[in-house]
Amino acid sequence: MSGQKIHPTAIIDPGAILGDHVEIGPYSVIADHVILEEGVKISSHCHVEGRTRVGAYTQIFPGAVIGTIPQDKKFHEGDEVYLEIGKRNVIRECVTMNPGTLDCSGKTVIGDGNLFMAYTHVAHDCVVGNNCVFANLATLAGHVTIEDNAVIGGLTGIHQFVRVGRLAMVGGCSRVTQDAPPFGMCADGDAKVYGLNLIGLRRAGVSKDAQHILKSAFKYLFRSGLSKSHALEKIQSELTMCPELEHLVRFVEKSERGLLPGAQSAA
Repeated sequence: MSGQKIHPTAIIDPGAILGDHVEIGPYSVIADHVILEEGVKISSHCHVEGRTRVGAYTQIFPGAVIGTIPQDKKFHEGDEVYLEIGKRNVIRECVTMNPGTLDCSGKTVIGDGNLFMAYTHVAHDCVVGNNCVFANLATLAGHVTIEDNAVIGGLTGIHQFVRVGRLAMVGGCSRVTQDAPPFGMCADGDAKVYGLNLIGLRRAGVSKDAQHILKSAFKYLFRSGLSKSHALEKIQSELTMCPELEHLVRFVEKSERGLLPGAQSAA
């Protein structure tokens, strides 16, 4: 392949597939079945194995361990499971990512343009959208879903099967055991919803009218004392629908673990 730069101390299995302009640094190991697309850069002392595909122009920094078997007792040696990583991700030092399990979809899927800071962990069967940010030591348990443009603070743990909605921000050192709503600002040891992620909404170009509608919806969901179903009835009957509100309503309707409590109601 053209333009590849492979350090002589790197170990590349003959069964690995490397695209054009791939770079692999000293003492890194690329195992059988791995696919590195065009322009992928692997720094020194990285380990990539399993049925792992790394999307074009993704960068992986020293010490990262990508594609090793799931940390799940239901996994059996020989199971054909996958880790799919999209384009232009930045995977910093000592990040770990596992493939899926046959108990679920068999895949862990990561979108495009995400930043995984040092020591982030993405467990089996997770689904991560596009343009998310994971601060140092953010940890995703198995079966977690992170929607587009979410921000997860450092030292934060996300419980199994939890979903974090689009443009949500979860503060550092939080424990997230229920769904974090789209567009929300969540934080605390036992995470609570404090309101809208207004800065994120502005940066994303969400209109002021839509922000006002979402603010009213959050009051019904997290400050009114209404049940989820009654809050949704109020939202759908009294508020003007916009794309952002439709997304919020669908997210709430599909919630299986329930939503994080509002900070006021929790107090």
